[in-house]
Amino acid sequence: MNTAIDLDAYLERIHWGGGTSPTFETLAGLLRAHMTHIPFENLDVLLGRGVRLDLGSVQDKLVRARRGGYCFEHGTLFAAVMDQLGFEPVRHTARVTVIAPRSESPRAHMILTVTVVEGRFVLDPGFGALAPCVPVPLEEGVQVGVDNEKHWMARDGNYWLLRTQANDKVVDCWASPLDRDNLIDFELGNHYTSTHPASPFVNRIMLRALTNDGRVGLMNRDLTIWRKNERESIQLADRKALRALLVLYFGFDLPEVEQLHVPSIPDWT
Repeated sequence: MNTAIDLDAYLERIHWGGGTSPTFETLAGLLRAHMTHIPFENLDVLLGRGVRLDLGSVQDKLVRARRGGYCFEHGTLFAAVMDQLGFEPVRHTARVTVIAPRSESPRAHMILTVTVVEGRFVLDPGFGALAPCVPVPLEEGVQVGVDNEKHWMARDGNYWLLRTQANDKVVDCWASPLDRDNLIDFELGNHYTSTHPASPFVNRIMLRALTNDGRVGLMNRDLTIWRKNERESIQLADRKALRALLVLYFGFDLPEVEQLHVPSIPDWT
């Protein structure tokens, strides 16, 4: 399906009133606005609905239904916006190394690179809890960050690594040779991510939203709320509490989550 991006609807969705010329200022502003207003979530996978990557379906879900999504959905949408605005983004697959070593990790993550006058930058709007909210320079060791988080790129042979430091801990997020990949490569990665029994996305609830003074993250029942540099940890009591959380912090209601099946929390009521 050759669907065009509804740019006006997208800009309204992310509350963007700034410029749209292909400059670094626009790039950084749109990325921050996108990640602030469109959360990270994998609920459709756990509900057995699957995830479609055609632009029409992604817009219907993330823009019109005001839902969130994971990397392939965020990347598809943001790349289409960049294309429309004249940025000429390049789409790449990556191997997530937070959970498993590179040799055991499939190409199941989507990232973008964009070149502007200031240089070439990595954009990763859909990585969840560790995602950088700013463009990361594709230069070894050049750190950027917001609040108490820092991100930078490192080299390891033919691979580029995204590294982050949060709360004094350095983590390798993903690895990629940054080859130009084709749309079918993301369909393959999306199929693995949303259906394979070993995929964390079919076994866990994973949510993240940015707030005015921090962020909110949920892994299964474990909720973490950051307000500036203060951290609060809470365990959700039940599925009704999850539904209320979606309304309060994620901007949408999803009654179906009250019947959500999560393999890694079988005793959840």
